Amino acid sequence: MQIYNGSLDVQSITNEWYDKFKDKNCGALITFVGIVREEGGISALSFDIYEPILKKWLDAWQERAKKENAYVLFAHSKGDVPVHTSSYVAGVVSPQRKVALRLINDFVEDFKANAPIWKYDVINGERIYAKERSQAINGAGLLA
Repeated sequence: MQIYNGSLDVQSITNEWYDKFKDKNCGALITFVGIVREEGGISALSFDIYEPILKKWLDAWQERAKKENAYVLFAHSKGDVPVHTSSYVAGVVSPQRKVALRLINDFVEDFKANAPIWKYDVINGERIYAKERSQAINGAGLLA
């Protein structure tokens, strides 16, 4: 799990992942890069992360991937991330392409629904909770 303040340096992160896994006899490294869109008058998105729950969530994914000889990789921003920059990079490394393709899709969908990361719109310098685009986190005891 890699957490960064502000926008992600996508090339640096994905190159680091490639360098780490290129000699592990895996046939696929598939990445997903989330880019902040300009919509609704926002200048940025802002994120709060509860790292202990996020680590538990990611550990469960690591165990799931391990059963298929795969690895799940993850980087996310905290704080403000301006439009047209990245806040989220996910990756799956696997010996087989089909396993990696399936896992990256499942991982990104589960992240969107269950990761303990709260999103805010930044409009005219004001941070506004994005309730309509947020999910309640199962078992967190927090209202979305």
